[in-house]
Amino acid sequence: MASTGGGRSLSAFALRALPRTRFSGEDEGMKTPFAAEDPRPHLLDLQPAELRQWLSQVGQPSFRCTQILSWVMQRRVASFADMSDLPKKLREQLEAHFRLWTTSLAAHQKSEDGTEKLLLQLADGGRIECVLLREEGRRSICVSSQVGCAMGCVFCASGLDGVLRNLTTGEIIEQMLLLARQLEPQERLSHIVVMGMGEPLANIDALLPALEMASRADGLGISPRRITISTVGLPPAMRKLTERNTRYRLAVSLHAPNDELRSELVPVNRSIGLQAILAEADAYFAASGRQLTFEYVLLADINDRAEHAHQLANLLVRREALLNVIPYNPVAGLPYRTPSAANQRTFREILESRGVRVKFRHRKGDAIDAACGQLRRSNRTGVGGP
Repeated sequence: MASTGGGRSLSAFALRALPRTRFSGEDEGMKTPFAAEDPRPHLLDLQPAELRQWLSQVGQPSFRCTQILSWVMQRRVASFADMSDLPKKLREQLEAHFRLWTTSLAAHQKSEDGTEKLLLQLADGGRIECVLLREEGRRSICVSSQVGCAMGCVFCASGLDGVLRNLTTGEIIEQMLLLARQLEPQERLSHIVVMGMGEPLANIDALLPALEMASRADGLGISPRRITISTVGLPPAMRKLTERNTRYRLAVSLHAPNDELRSELVPVNRSIGLQAILAEADAYFAASGRQLTFEYVLLADINDRAEHAHQLANLLVRREALLNVIPYNPVAGLPYRTPSAANQRTFREILESRGVRVKFRHRKGDAIDAACGQLRRSNRTGVGGP
């Protein structure tokens, strides 16, 4: 769903229902009932300027916007009724016009390495997953941008069930808040990566307002330099990031060093091509000054040979970028394998000898299918609720 626009009537916005999409195929047999239709939009689908406009329409001063956002973003209040420093009339008006929380927790899994994964059920019955990652010196969350994925990467679980719809701005923010709730009092959220289910740049108009709220001082207070958008590379949307002067980090998923192999692994590449993606990545770097990251899932006997490492080096050696290599995380039902330690070592040595900055990602959360490429929109593990 597109983000809100500055010239739109708030009266029309407040009456619009969120998109409703039912599962198809085997998912129609889910036992969980769909939520009843609710015409109230998600409060967090409004940008602050729109919330202030609505407040003016109902006879409330604009400073109430700051109070409301503080309750939602920082104190993560459970209901409008709990916003104790707001007038009772305003709390009733908010309840009548908006929804505050729209997801329910279908499953909560924890790994011994500190990783936590939430399976969330949306108001229309769709399901998404998001992850909290604990590493030394940082607490990162990985959020989804779509219900499923349409990019078709052959080794990734997120697209196995197809794509149903884009998430709204509010649904993206809600994931952030629910994951932040899992932190202990002494922990602080430090990084956000939009690397969960879906192609973030296919939902750019809903995503950017969510990230803006996350980076605001009265939001989650996360610096844009600590927010990463991961994409398979959609040049028109990448150009939008550049034109809108965003300052987030950009991670481009390559997965192959040439178009022939990449089109097999990432089918959307057939209509795009690596050179167009790299050109837009270079333009974003020039405009933002943010170091680029290129992602490369390493698949045994497919893209892990010495010739692939040399081809990859040819693409990246003159770019100010980091190559993040991800040894494949197995997905049930897919035939791909993780390369041997020896092959991983050789691949890395070739790249480093050619002057490419390389980082091999340490596997986190694979015990609960929360590692890169393992998130899905339907829960097939049989895991129950929290």
